[in-house]
Amino acid sequence: MKKKFSQVESAAEEPRVLCIIQDTTNSKTVNERVTLNLPASTPLKRLFEDVASKVGYVNGTFDLMWGNGDNVTDTTPIDQNSDKTILDAGFEPGKKNFLHLTDKDGEQPHIMPEESGTTDDSAQDRFIGPLPREGSVGCTNDYVSQSYSYSSVLSKSETGYVGLVNQAMTCYLNSLLQTLFMTPEFRNALYKWEFEESEEDPVTSIPYQLQRLFVLLQTSKKRAIETTDVTRSFGWDSSEAWQQHDVQELCRVMFDALEQKWKQTEQADLINQLYQGKLKDYVRCLECGYEGWRIDTYLDIPLVIRPYGSNQAFASVEEALHAFIQPEILDGPNQYFCERCKKKCDARKGLRFLHFPYLLTLQLKRFDFDYTTMHRIKLNDRMTFPEELDMSVFIDVEDEKSPQTESCTDSGAENEGSCHSDQMSNDFSNDDGVDEGICLESNSAAERISKAGSEKSSLLYELFSVMVHSGSAAGGHYYACIKSFSDDQWYSFNDQHVSKITQEDIKKTYGGSSGSRGYYSSAFASSTNAYMLIYRLKDPTRNAKFLEAHEYPEHIKQLVQKERELEEQEKRQREIERNTCKIKLFCMHPTKQIMMENKLEVHKDRTLKEAVEIAYKLMDLEEAVPLDCCRLVKYDEFHDYLERSYEGEEDTPMGLLLGGVKSTYMFDLLLETRKPDQIFQCYKPGEVMVKVHVVDLKTESVAPPISVRAYLNQTVSEFKQLISKATHLPAETMRVVLERCYNDLRLLNVSSKTLKAEGFFRSNKVFIESSESLDRHVAYTDSHLWKLLDRHANTIRLYVSLPEQSPGSQFRRAVYQKSSGDSGNLDEACERVKGPVGNMKSVEAILEESTEKLKSLSLQQQQEGDNGDSSKSTEASDFENIESPLNEIDSSASAENRELENQIQISDPENLQSEERSDSDVNNDRSTSSVDSDILSSSHSSDTLCNVDNAPLPLANGLDSHSITSSRRSKANQGKKETWDTAEEDSGTDSEYDESGKSRGEAQYMYFKSEPYTADEGSGEGQKWLMVHVDKRITLSAFKQHLEPFVGVPSSHFKVFRVYASNQEFESVRLNETLSSFSDDNKITIRLGRALKKGEYRVKVYQLLVNEPEPCKFLLDAVFAKGMTVRQSKEELLPQLREQCGLDLTIDRFRLRKKTWKNPGTVFLDYHIYEEDINISSNWEVFLEILDGVEKMKSMSQLAVLSRRWRPSEMKLDSFQEVVLESSSVEELKEKLSEISGIPLENIEFAKGRGTFPCDISILEIHQDLDWNPKVSTLNVWPLYICDDGAVIFYRDKTEELMELTDEQRNELMKKESSRLQKTGHRVTYSPRKEKALKIYLDGAPNKDLTQD
Repeated sequence: MKKKFSQVESAAEEPRVLCIIQDTTNSKTVNERVTLNLPASTPLKRLFEDVASKVGYVNGTFDLMWGNGDNVTDTTPIDQNSDKTILDAGFEPGKKNFLHLTDKDGEQPHIMPEESGTTDDSAQDRFIGPLPREGSVGCTNDYVSQSYSYSSVLSKSETGYVGLVNQAMTCYLNSLLQTLFMTPEFRNALYKWEFEESEEDPVTSIPYQLQRLFVLLQTSKKRAIETTDVTRSFGWDSSEAWQQHDVQELCRVMFDALEQKWKQTEQADLINQLYQGKLKDYVRCLECGYEGWRIDTYLDIPLVIRPYGSNQAFASVEEALHAFIQPEILDGPNQYFCERCKKKCDARKGLRFLHFPYLLTLQLKRFDFDYTTMHRIKLNDRMTFPEELDMSVFIDVEDEKSPQTESCTDSGAENEGSCHSDQMSNDFSNDDGVDEGICLESNSAAERISKAGSEKSSLLYELFSVMVHSGSAAGGHYYACIKSFSDDQWYSFNDQHVSKITQEDIKKTYGGSSGSRGYYSSAFASSTNAYMLIYRLKDPTRNAKFLEAHEYPEHIKQLVQKERELEEQEKRQREIERNTCKIKLFCMHPTKQIMMENKLEVHKDRTLKEAVEIAYKLMDLEEAVPLDCCRLVKYDEFHDYLERSYEGEEDTPMGLLLGGVKSTYMFDLLLETRKPDQIFQCYKPGEVMVKVHVVDLKTESVAPPISVRAYLNQTVSEFKQLISKATHLPAETMRVVLERCYNDLRLLNVSSKTLKAEGFFRSNKVFIESSESLDRHVAYTDSHLWKLLDRHANTIRLYVSLPEQSPGSQFRRAVYQKSSGDSGNLDEACERVKGPVGNMKSVEAILEESTEKLKSLSLQQQQEGDNGDSSKSTEASDFENIESPLNEIDSSASAENRELENQIQISDPENLQSEERSDSDVNNDRSTSSVDSDILSSSHSSDTLCNVDNAPLPLANGLDSHSITSSRRSKANQGKKETWDTAEEDSGTDSEYDESGKSRGEAQYMYFKSEPYTADEGSGEGQKWLMVHVDKRITLSAFKQHLEPFVGVPSSHFKVFRVYASNQEFESVRLNETLSSFSDDNKITIRLGRALKKGEYRVKVYQLLVNEPEPCKFLLDAVFAKGMTVRQSKEELLPQLREQCGLDLTIDRFRLRKKTWKNPGTVFLDYHIYEEDINISSNWEVFLEILDGVEKMKSMSQLAVLSRRWRPSEMKLDSFQEVVLESSSVEELKEKLSEISGIPLENIEFAKGRGTFPCDISILEIHQDLDWNPKVSTLNVWPLYICDDGAVIFYRDKTEELMELTDEQRNELMKKESSRLQKTGHRVTYSPRKEKALKIYLDGAPNKDLTQD
């Protein structure tokens, strides 16, 4: 005792070793992390035993490897059989010892079965079902409360069964497949069928893919397997995975497909033998006892949950079965014509089971249709079902005793017309067809009764599969509860999760709110219930067991071996993937000079040298540069920064260089190249990269960058010396400008400052200039260098598409009086156009002087247009040589270099064109819109036009409201610190002007350069393009004026459309906003048409045709202005309607009204004023409605509704008629409807139309679908809510009877209505979700439907 005590005492004093073991295998969904605190004297064997116990793996099926410390580079597993203690093996007391649990010899660890610490290998290799459990009573993964335990959902199933992956919404398929797999008779029969590859493609063979799936379900070590191969054999594509279907529907369609595939094989009649039963549909005369009957077959028995019209559901399956065979009495008007009595007699009609199948399928009809709401619903009522079902009580032999009974077949067809028949053509006239189950059909009634009595005892069925549905009729989730015939244990097969359940959990699927909750404990508490039940006949002589491995046919043994090899191959591939580093790889191609990007995949144990070879081949550089001229360096692509190079580490594994295998890396790799005569530069961590651009003031050019590496603690002076060596420019006269962030240019003029103090970062951009020019002595913000860099930073390249029918040459000849091809006259003309700035007139003054002259100019252009050839040649030469009339030509510059640096001053700011309310207006995909075709003769005479006589053209707000140039200059002059421009400065608002309207801005320097450009093929034959380099701080107004000579009309008469990536065009209309939102290579389309001014809106005018199939027809684009009355806008529309649409109307013959989508709304009265009485906005749309007579709408208190009469006796709808009401009274509406229709007031019934105008509805549905005669006294309350003009009212005479239609008439009418409503975009019936029919394509091609639904 004393010795034992001392041992305990010494153990307490013994140092402890903390071991942290990370599971890195794929055996479980969630990899566990286990912590053990062991005595230092613990043997390694005991360590492995403790880890196995903690993690739940079989000892000996996994390895442990070091994860930290000095042993981290040791990749050999720890010796499990060693007699060493953990202290001797290198474990450190008092520290964390990290270990990795890995696969052993490429095999995943075996999961330890419950209640057992070890198991032999043979147990692990067994095919069938659950692993052995000795004395197992329960399981920690069982249901323990009202829902499944969380751990059973996340951890891999320990039941030995494999789950199925849900592709998206294929839970219904998974439930059925698992049920078939767990049916011994079906699985064994499927295995006996042999696939002949020579006769069929394995991809499209449904039985073969089912065989493969079943083999994988038996042999796979995965938690769940995919079903994509099976669905592919069905002919389904990926979209089918997103379709929800009914599991009972799938069962029938799949069985039908299998029968088709199994024709002329041993399995040809398998489905019938296992699942098909037979019943008799009979009618018996109650007077003479004569019986007419028909034999029907069935694959399942549909059981009603709740009888039609009843609020009480059947309590049990037995009760529903009794109701299924309960006969009904045909009496009164439903009497049956008896062939023997030759008269109508009372009769009994019903169903009688003749044969029950070996596998009995019961469908609980939980999905129904609610005729009150006209929606599909799910019945969640409680319905119990027994574990053992005695079907003998459902065979009624009383009628068989009647001597007057005669057997006959109605219509001579066995399987015709029964609602319970699945239309499977099987002949039951001979005994061979019914070799399974119980058949009660015999030659004599006595024999039938005797046979029924003797075999009643054998009609005992046991439940083995419950397919459960959670959710509603609109959608939900299926899973299956299945009893294994191997161990009589119930399991839940819920997609990839398989777990043990109990009989109590089966009872939870009965349904009803009183029962316990099902799998989804809260979301579907009362909607989780059984939908399909499958029973098997209890017959020891015929109940099969699953085939053992040695009993498999040879082709199945080969398939098992093949699938094992494939899985092993997948496992090896996964192992490689898990040890592969995947990182972005970049390379600047040495000859093409383009940055290439790819993904480098390299095993963690490969060396850097090997990785360079892989990258070299990946980037396809064999023809460009030798391998020894390449290397990999650490690279930051976002900052374009070379972080470091790896000198002397060519033999280092990539796993160590990259910091291990990771899903993502915070850096990239660059494959750097050099010329053979160059040497690689060493990149050290901590260096910053600088891209140096050399600026030449004489040529005004900026050279491509040279990369220089520096340190942040270097001074500016030292940095200049560094640059001087790289560029061979003198450091003494060098000016260095740092671009800290976008457009923030800082001159580095303090030599002693460090680069860090100046704001250098990992990657930097500097401009240097080292000439002896006097520009060095000028203030930086006034210097030529600053202007050039400022222009360089703000210049963008745009591609401008000019109008195809541009009247440019005529315009230029008329305005500039320029001779073709005379470059000397070009300069003169431009100077003339530019003119003296001080003499510029206001826009309005020019407008008044030039309107008439421009009209005559338009006529002159049309006349000149007749001289086609001469005008074309002139236009072509003008296009090549003309430049912006605002350009200031420098005599020293070349004619091709059309650059603009013009100083502009505003003479009359009050007449500036300001922004329109809208940002954009959607283009109509036409080169000129209808409103623009009459550019120079618009009746709305407030356009800004060009003065023909006076050459000077005034700029309409040509300044940028807050130029970066002027703001920087003013700040620099004030000696303040430079800052980046704020959003307010670039907002394009009118804040440049103070309240007095005077400009606060200073002189502006804007850059504009253009040259002809040849666009890509397909951009329009004969279409002209310009490539424009422009300062993006220029306003849209100034930009348009620069484009005037190329377009050929004043800026106020063309529009600018920005083209986006999807080729969608939006008009840019805010004239005082800059081009700052544009970027390089954006495309712009110019379209002829008068541009909008302040207070104007572009309006699309549609004609409302209430009685036409297409009631909405586009007419033209118009311009409405703020303050204009409706009558004035109608006056402006008249000439445009006449010329463009051929509508010769008077002002009182049409009205304008609100348009919302396709719905007509408020009628606009002539005296209404836009923006005061009528809200107007960008992209506005209005309806124009032609009146039959005098306008009845005189006041806003009136209400105009569109009425339409429904004539049920003729099954037709009359045309629309407008009804104008003085109030919202229902009584007045009925009076007006009575007045126009002649229907007595008391017989008027009305209903409001639904949906978008014209509120189309099928004439087969209108009589009962609409809410007729609502109980309201006014129209502006629920459920009508008619508060605005344009509502649709249907009305009828309540005494008029609905026409009775024959089936043929109804079908014909249904086709016509379906076609009509589909054309108008209206659905025939309401459906919350469009359902796709479930089909299986036997040839694997969805374009052919061979499935018999």
